[in-house]
Amino acid sequence: MIDEAPAPAQVLDQLLASRFSCRGYTDEPVPEDEIRAILSSAARTPSWCNVQPWHVDVVSGEALTRLRDDLMADASLGSDYPFPPGYDGVHAERRREVGWQLYEAVGVAKGDREGSAREMLRNFEFFGAPHVAILSAPESLGVYAAIDCGLFVQSFLLAAQARGVATIAQAALAQKSDFLRKWLEMPQDRLVVCGISFGHADPDHPANSFRAGRAPLDDVTRFHR
Repeated sequence: MIDEAPAPAQVLDQLLASRFSCRGYTDEPVPEDEIRAILSSAARTPSWCNVQPWHVDVVSGEALTRLRDDLMADASLGSDYPFPPGYDGVHAERRREVGWQLYEAVGVAKGDREGSAREMLRNFEFFGAPHVAILSAPESLGVYAAIDCGLFVQSFLLAAQARGVATIAQAALAQKSDFLRKWLEMPQDRLVVCGISFGHADPDHPANSFRAGRAPLDDVTRFHR
């Protein structure tokens, strides 16, 4: 008896459920043809008036080593898209919950400011990933270009997951917008949206031992009939 192929909805649900923000990678690089396949899949992302505003700089190998070293030595901070001034209510609770999940996993105790700062800096080391993709958009297209790029990020994450490639989307890298624009020789009219570090997950890394929760559907949805 031939097993039936899973329905597309089952495949999608499985990809969404199995994907996680990977914070520990092996040294094994992803072959370039596989990276191109991920990008080609992500390029099917819909966008406002089909403008496809995203541009992706993929950094690997020796270039990634230089970028990591230069980022860690750079003291500047500043993002092209404003970060939230703060979090309150349920959003603060969700942020706090996942933060403590991470700290508990990697052995950072409450009140250990040095330990929490060390974990934050791992963003600029790409969590040890062998590749990072820096996503940017034209300044002239405004906030809708950023929304389109957000859709592209999700497509990239799922396309990577479907190919066994782990990922983490990083808003933290957008705090280095001026630095990245200069380092990557981007045009001045391109705004840095975020980065995506990716590679093969290290299953033994403690930071990969937990999964962030999701709010119940009824907490985030209203049906009007």
